[in-house]
Amino acid sequence: MSDADPPPAELPDTRRFVDGDERHWFEDLADHMGAAYLRYSFTKGTVQEVDFIVEKLGLGPGDRVLDVGCGPGRHSLELARRGMSVHGVDVSETFVALARSLAVDLPNASFERFDARRLAERDDLAGRFDAVICLCQGAFGLMTADGDDERVARGLATSLTPSGRLLLSAFNAYFAVKYHVEASFDAERGVSHEVTEIRSPTGAVRSADLWTGCYTPRELRMLMSQVGLDTRAIWSSEPGRFGTQPAGTESPEFLVLACRTLWPAGGDGRIRW
Repeated sequence: MSDADPPPAELPDTRRFVDGDERHWFEDLADHMGAAYLRYSFTKGTVQEVDFIVEKLGLGPGDRVLDVGCGPGRHSLELARRGMSVHGVDVSETFVALARSLAVDLPNASFERFDARRLAERDDLAGRFDAVICLCQGAFGLMTADGDDERVARGLATSLTPSGRLLLSAFNAYFAVKYHVEASFDAERGVSHEVTEIRSPTGAVRSADLWTGCYTPRELRMLMSQVGLDTRAIWSSEPGRFGTQPAGTESPEFLVLACRTLWPAGGDGRIRW
């Protein structure tokens, strides 16, 4: 950092919401965006993304899926249309209400407002799901306090059945350092800070601070191991183009495929029963 560089922005204290007495910093953004969130280009690849999810997680009608950080429910709703039983959780009541309104003809899709850092405390969700997805920085990566992403990851793991499998996305730290020239990167915490503009459904514009945790593949493998999951693959990824390219420096995100220990081996990420 040169003398001319501004000091890093202060990170929001995301721990305060854990006991239910404070809002998460993302909620104000979600309240402003509402349904306009679904107009952003990164939300337009839902069908391709769900095609990939279904294939790589070996999903079929009747399988139980937990969507953590579901937002307005675009992945949950598409999975429900294909016959899966899906439960979505998100910290934003605005997004949860929108997801519910879009699921009126899908009795196999349910949604609730819940802080993903507390998933490991939910006995009613423990060991219940054949698959868990946490995508597009849905909960994981939006936690700026040290240890909060680990708490989210542990909750993802405890929600899986013994043969359950996980698909998680994370921002690529290499890409952030190399290409996020208009953002600042806190190397000590691994958090990128960006000031951007967001729009409401009526077009009203406001400035917004975005904090995103960024990871290397090694860090992701270590974290998965720490919460009791076996990493089967880490792929380079971007919204609407989920695929199996090896992890590298040129993609904005990584996709992590992980599972509980009872999932049979298969180096290509396909189910092998």
